[in-house]
Amino acid sequence: MKPSSNRLFFIDAMRAWAILMMLQGHFIDGLLDPIFRNPENMIYTTWLYFRGITAPVFFTVSGFIFTYLLVKVSKKGLENPRVKKGIRRGLQLLLIGYLLRINLLGLITGKIYDSFYVVDVLHCIGISILTIIGIYLLTKSKRNWLFPTVLLSLSLLLFLFEPVYKDWSFGFLPMSVANYFTKANGSVFTIIPWVGYASIGGFLSILFHRFKDYKYLYNIAISIGLIIGLSLIFFSSDLFLYLFESTNIDLFNLIQLNNYLFIRLGDVFLVFTVFMLLRSIMKNKTVLQIGATTLAIYVIHFVILYGSFTGLGLYRFFNHKLSPNVAIFGALLFMITCTFLALQYGKHEEPIKLKINTLLVGSKTGFELLFKKLTPILLDALLRVRLFLNRLLGRVRN
Repeated sequence: MKPSSNRLFFIDAMRAWAILMMLQGHFIDGLLDPIFRNPENMIYTTWLYFRGITAPVFFTVSGFIFTYLLVKVSKKGLENPRVKKGIRRGLQLLLIGYLLRINLLGLITGKIYDSFYVVDVLHCIGISILTIIGIYLLTKSKRNWLFPTVLLSLSLLLFLFEPVYKDWSFGFLPMSVANYFTKANGSVFTIIPWVGYASIGGFLSILFHRFKDYKYLYNIAISIGLIIGLSLIFFSSDLFLYLFESTNIDLFNLIQLNNYLFIRLGDVFLVFTVFMLLRSIMKNKTVLQIGATTLAIYVIHFVILYGSFTGLGLYRFFNHKLSPNVAIFGALLFMITCTFLALQYGKHEEPIKLKINTLLVGSKTGFELLFKKLTPILLDALLRVRLFLNRLLGRVRN
């Protein structure tokens, strides 16, 4: 892989870090025996806190990368090739998200289980990309500041009003649609509020793109990221409490009682700051490759851990049964295995896609030939059935 001079290596490294943390987080959370989940154990609580950072970072980075590539292109609106690519990518993520939840045995017997409609990370990122594209197209002919302003405003609205909509059941919608908005039916992630992290990632990427040639970009970005991150983590709850006491608006009190969205956003800013500080050592070829194969890693981990298609995953056999030592060793082995398989897939991705396309084209040709051969037979059979029915009806009338 030849690095691009315009590439933000620290973003690729962040994405690689986030996917690896997701792997170990899912493995340990799913397989560690509950008896060892002691909230008074500092090691466990530290792990639990950092595990909570993974998803916000992953969503933010996803929005950052897509929007950065979108605004890099000089062409606007539908003429921007990134728009069509983004639409395809968003729909692809939605499709893969549903495919990973298909149970082949149930499908063969004509059953689609409710778990098929559960919304997860891929669904939300797919919707996030489509949302960013929609905002981009709606604001393309306006002033340059409108696109980032709408992205930032969307994030703030989703985060501020989370206490209001989090308990809504959305029962007036079909379950398959409601699952995008509520966790009541088992969804792991929902587009509200998680699209908010992707849109704020898009907002940050526009700032980076506009000041990309500024000499002191990273010095200022690191300082601002550190200040905002620490402020959100340590002072945002006090701010909302102060606003509640000053205005008596109950929404501010509800926010400070469960202020996880803004605190996690602070964590995201600190992670950005750390990776920007270490950006000079973020050009390792393997790290960049891992960052570029996150989708393959996610799919592979889902199949191995949760048993997509067959239900025969590690989760079925070791669900909440492992001791800490075994879980930690298993998580490391799991991370290595998923990453290795994804990197191997990346090396042979083009030949694999070519073979799949060849197989699909061959299947299509075969079906067309079969259809041509069967058409006269089917028409003749239908004609015979028609004549038989006419005779039968004639006798009944007589």
